[in-house]
Amino acid sequence: MTKQHYVTIKGTKEGLVLRLDDKCAYSDMIAELRNKVSENSLEGLAEVRIHTGNRYCNEEELKEIMNIVHESPHLRVARIQSEVISIEESNRKVLENQSETFIGIVRSGQVVEAEGDLVVIGDVNPNGRVVAAGSIYVLGRLKGIAHAGATGNEEAVIAASWLEATHLMIADKLETMTDELTILSEQPEMECAYIHPNGFIAIDRLQELRILRPNLSTFKGGS
Repeated sequence: MTKQHYVTIKGTKEGLVLRLDDKCAYSDMIAELRNKVSENSLEGLAEVRIHTGNRYCNEEELKEIMNIVHESPHLRVARIQSEVISIEESNRKVLENQSETFIGIVRSGQVVEAEGDLVVIGDVNPNGRVVAAGSIYVLGRLKGIAHAGATGNEEAVIAASWLEATHLMIADKLETMTDELTILSEQPEMECAYIHPNGFIAIDRLQELRILRPNLSTFKGGS
C-alpha cells in the first residue's frame, strides 16, 4: 500500500511551497514535517511559504510549525497561508454576496448604499451617489458617482447601461471620468469598470465581464 504523504514541498516561480495535509491528525502531520525538513536533499538557503489549507491552527501550533521548519539550516518561513476565515469575515462575505435593489432615480445629493451588491433600476443623476460593498449594476444612465467594493473588495465591478459617471471608485482606486473615457456618449453600449491587474480602473464592454470576473456568476444549471 502506498504511504500517504501529509507534507509536500514543491518549487514554484515564487519559491518553495510547503503544503500540510488538513485532514490527517495534527500529530501525524507534525511527525512527517520533522522528517521532511531534515532530509539531506535540501541545499542552500530558501524561503518557504507554508499552506495549512482548511486546518485551523492556534498561535501555539503555528509557532511549533515555524520552529520545526527553522530547525533546518536550509529553510526560512516567509509566510503561513490558511484557507480558514473568521466568523466576522464569513459574515462579511455573506453580506457582500447579497444584493439589494433600488427602483427609481437617484437624484442630485442623494446617496444610496448597500452592504452587498446594488442594483439600480433607473438613472443616477449628476451629484447622485451609489455606494456598495459589492458590485454596482445600473439599469439606466450612470451620470453621478459610483463606489463599488467600498469595504475593500477589489474584485467588485461597476456596470451601467449608459456609463457617464463623473467619478468611479472601486475599493480605494479612483478614476475621474474624462471625455475620452465616456465612450458611451458617442457609442451607446453597455460597459463595465473593474480594477485592471496593473492596478488602475479600466473600462470594457459589458460582454467581457464573464471573462474578466468569472467568479461573479453564481448561477447553477442550464443547458
